[in-house]
Amino acid sequence: MLTNLRIFAVNHQKMYSLYINNMCCCKIRTSLKSSKPDGRNYSSLPGLTGNDIKSLHSIINPPIAKTRNIGIMAHIDAGKTTTTERILYYSGYTRSLGDVDDGDTVTDFMAQERERGITIQSAAVTFDWKGYRVNLIDTPGHVDFTLEVERCLRVLDGAVAVFDASAGVEAQTLTVWRQADKYKIPRICFLNKMDKTGVSFKYAVESIREKLKAKPLLLQLPIGEAKTFKGVVDVVNKEKLLWNSNSDNGKDFERKPLLEISDPELLKETVEARSALIEQVADLDDEFADLVLGEFSENFDLLPAEKLQIAIRRVTLAQAAVPVLCGSALKNKGVQPLLDAITMYLPSPEERNYDFLQWYKGDLCALAFKVLHDKQRGPLVFIRIYSGMVKPQSAIYNINGNCTERVSRLLLPFADQHIEIPSLTAGNIALTVGLKQTATGDTLVSSKSNALAAARRAEREGEKQQRRSSEAERLLLAGVEIPEPVFFCTIEPPSGSKQPDLDHALKCLQREDPSLKVKLDPDTGQTVLCGMGELHIEIIHDRIKREYGLETFLGPLQVAYRETILNSAHATDTLDKTLGDRQHLVSVELEARPGETPSVTPVIEYADSVSRDLLKDSQEAVENGIHSACLQGPLLGSPVQDVRITLHSLVIHPGTSATMISACVSRCVQKALKKADKQVLEPLMNLEIIVPRDYLSPVLADLAQRRGNIQEIQTRQDNRVVIGFVPLAEIMGYSTVLRTLTSGSATFALELSTYHAMNPQDQNTLLNQRSGTT
Repeated sequence: MLTNLRIFAVNHQKMYSLYINNMCCCKIRTSLKSSKPDGRNYSSLPGLTGNDIKSLHSIINPPIAKTRNIGIMAHIDAGKTTTTERILYYSGYTRSLGDVDDGDTVTDFMAQERERGITIQSAAVTFDWKGYRVNLIDTPGHVDFTLEVERCLRVLDGAVAVFDASAGVEAQTLTVWRQADKYKIPRICFLNKMDKTGVSFKYAVESIREKLKAKPLLLQLPIGEAKTFKGVVDVVNKEKLLWNSNSDNGKDFERKPLLEISDPELLKETVEARSALIEQVADLDDEFADLVLGEFSENFDLLPAEKLQIAIRRVTLAQAAVPVLCGSALKNKGVQPLLDAITMYLPSPEERNYDFLQWYKGDLCALAFKVLHDKQRGPLVFIRIYSGMVKPQSAIYNINGNCTERVSRLLLPFADQHIEIPSLTAGNIALTVGLKQTATGDTLVSSKSNALAAARRAEREGEKQQRRSSEAERLLLAGVEIPEPVFFCTIEPPSGSKQPDLDHALKCLQREDPSLKVKLDPDTGQTVLCGMGELHIEIIHDRIKREYGLETFLGPLQVAYRETILNSAHATDTLDKTLGDRQHLVSVELEARPGETPSVTPVIEYADSVSRDLLKDSQEAVENGIHSACLQGPLLGSPVQDVRITLHSLVIHPGTSATMISACVSRCVQKALKKADKQVLEPLMNLEIIVPRDYLSPVLADLAQRRGNIQEIQTRQDNRVVIGFVPLAEIMGYSTVLRTLTSGSATFALELSTYHAMNPQDQNTLLNQRSGTT
């Protein structure tokens, strides 16, 4: 009887699994049919080839060891989106090759991206390659969207840095490389555009070594350069890879061993490069060094390729060096070996060490790293799962927001198309529908009780290691540091009745893009947009028009100045008010003086004379008052930085409200700031201009008029690279001026360097302009 029951249970389970498989595959096919933007042809779902249907579990949740979460990062116009497009094509996800110039790429799906030929939002794409699941994110290269890169790198396990092989390391390459260093992400370098005139493989490799202070491991050598580029040499396997010149799509290439008879010169060069590679890896990896010095010390040629590949992987994961490959994504050469290298050398999620995972004991721990707004489905939240599992209709607890929300659906992201999935396990990236309050950088767990249990485990661990930190700090996954905006302007709706619609649009856009700040001017009542640059604000304005149907009006762009003080000043203030039958009485004495170290927020100190018992109840109100006073300086109404506030005396009548304490302290700080000598600080930008030699003189003359400070002029083939600093106020609209001066042949990149004191003459001119006396 028991045996019969077991047989029945097994058969019933098989039938149920088959039903679920068929049902989910039907859903998947339906969702694929229903979403084909711009007439592009998309192939079947990962793992579904023709009539061959793999198990649903391997499609949705592949083994964690065979999962790769990677990002494509680079300077603007190095070819990131084109490389991503080729990766999708060769992995079987698209049936036609998209082109940035034609505006039909998969990952650049926003109208503004297709018009401008640049990436604005990072787009996630999921695909399979030779049994591996790859979650790939194409990130922007423009400096205005640097936060997009940062928040995606936060959740990735590896990255591909794409370089223009004719330019090597450029301004924004340095920025994204520093961001990857911050999150300790192993990288592969891909030298793109090997077919471009003026390309130099040696120069590009040397720039990686010198400017990025990285150790390049040459896994490939180019066969020819510029117009003669036709393939690459695989140094590890001593093979040449030649792409068929008659093939339009680059799918056909042949892999041939290098022979003394047919390629004597190439073989000699490859053997030398392989020996140098083996020596490099042996210097960085002790285990490999023992192997080489033991069995293969007489002849490096006998060393098996597999042993070398394993050692290169170890070195890459330890971030001791970076593998370097080359190719031309536009000409469809070198992308398939890049895909092989991604799966071979970049880490799986289980190979990254995250200290916090030990506290969760397999319970859910995930990070929301991006929010999109969809008109039909509402907010779509990208999450990376570090441990545990998520299923549709499950409740999750948001530690940052201290709220519980319900995941209604889970979607696998495929650029602007999404496939519904029944579950998501650790190490994966997916989209969730139904999270109404979750924002970028929020930590998600299964329940509040699990969060508290994890906090207790973390506390015990901290005590063991004599480390003290708050529960929240231990539990929250590090979000991203949001840079301060440098540009601002007013924005107004077409009529007063449309103001609520504008507020809603801005609220949605802010949740998507944390670097966009919106505030209300207290004097004029106008809405003020604060962004990372001219292009950033222009894109936001355009999106409000296209996505929310609002014709808004922008005021003139303003520079976000800061203020500071040059000497110390004392102030006292008393607030005495009776409201109803309660008397509110506060008396404050404090000192404001210049800070010893740069700090955006005021450093607050308390003198010994201030009662600690009194501070226990009112410290938060005092600090709120100081912070609010420093939001608007006495000169321009700009934030005050690099100040130190010392509270000398505080007298509070019993029953006085916290609001009154904050108001009195704030008024006293403003008095002290007004008494001190004041200084305006302006944003100073790092500037890099790439200009043909013939146009160098007019560009330098123009920069001199803009208060530019030239640090260095480098030579890059026929171009000159001007590196220096320039005040942001002098560089507004510079792209148009530079195009005029150089007949459209120069390019430039800007990045915020620091805030710099203005000289007295420029400061007086600015103050007169603001007061309307000039």
